[in-house]
Amino acid sequence: MNQYIAEYIGTFLLILLGNGVVANVVLKGTKGHDGGWIVISLGWGLAVFVGVAVAGPVSGAHINPAVTLGLAVSGLFPWIKVVPFILAQMAGAATGALLVWLFYRHHFNRTEDPASKLACYATSPAIRKPFNNFISEVIGTFVLIFVILYIAQPTIDLEGVEEAKIGLGTLGALPVALLVTAIGLSLGGTTGYAINPARDLGPRIMHALLPMNHKGSSDWKYAWIPVLGPFAGALVAAGLFLLHHLLFG
Repeated sequence: MNQYIAEYIGTFLLILLGNGVVANVVLKGTKGHDGGWIVISLGWGLAVFVGVAVAGPVSGAHINPAVTLGLAVSGLFPWIKVVPFILAQMAGAATGALLVWLFYRHHFNRTEDPASKLACYATSPAIRKPFNNFISEVIGTFVLIFVILYIAQPTIDLEGVEEAKIGLGTLGALPVALLVTAIGLSLGGTTGYAINPARDLGPRIMHALLPMNHKGSSDWKYAWIPVLGPFAGALVAAGLFLLHHLLFG
């Protein structure tokens, strides 16, 4: 299995299990209906655990375009691999969202609330204030990338960067799952914490394409926030990382 396939499979599992737990909680007639935000946050953390455990040994388990960009800007990942990694992640996310629809299709059709359907694919704000929503995504992703750079980096041999498997997997599957759970529980209340452009954009596209009863808008007016916000957060984290090394070596 090469690195690109690993990123595809890792992101596929992330979305299948992460969006799957949302579907189990919000859709009508499921066994987990009304399980609550804590269940969703824990479910997403466990989804990250699975994705990282599978992809980590092969690709480093970025499973997130913001992680890929942040590592490349920091000089810890080759730029030539950035676009293929992101394409693999987007494809994996779309496939995972497709299987969530296939798995829960009867519950999608029984659920009348369009917002609940969209929640199984993409994020949306609790209070729609675009600037604040954007900042929420920036801060949440900054925490994710900051931890990756400052905890994983000391174990990385920079001279062998072309061969190093650098990403979420350098922290280990359990620590990164706990990290994402902490972000969700602490910072996820405003936007649903995408902190991952592929996690939101790939499934949002599938929401727009897939047939289901009572389907509403895919909310494309909001879609730029969970894409650009995480990229901005990654750039801030990478910038501080480079500034630290410039000033202190």
